Amino acid sequence: MAATIETMLPRAAADPILHEQRRAFADARRIGDSAAAWKALEWEHIVAQPYMDAHLASHWRMLGYAVSQGDWRESGGQAFRLMLVPLGSLTGRLPIGNSGRARISAFRNMAIPDALAARIEQARVDTDLHGDRAN
Repeated sequence: MAATIETMLPRAAADPILHEQRRAFADARRIGDSAAAWKALEWEHIVAQPYMDAHLASHWRMLGYAVSQGDWRESGGQAFRLMLVPLGSLTGRLPIGNSGRARISAFRNMAIPDALAARIEQARVDTDLHGDRAN
């Protein structure tokens, strides 16, 4: 079986990372840092992918942000991805590391950014050490 974020990172460990990225997005948006906002949304997407509810929520946030920025290409891409999420979840066709952005193929595997990979590994270790509780 190929390793996926889900096999590497149980939901109990993913949730704190998802929360961190949502907070980073909100902070970046508040100060007008579009690059940091998109980075947080992309990292949230990478971690959320194996969990259909979180994956859908990440694309909703991306869609909302794209609309707020007047980025109609990105908005259209996010609307399309919202339709793909259930199919990808049901078939298991979820490309590892994919940023979720419209400019990237929805089917392309990508390298997980080093800093995020380190955070994922720490969450996995914390969960292994403490059971279902991630620190």
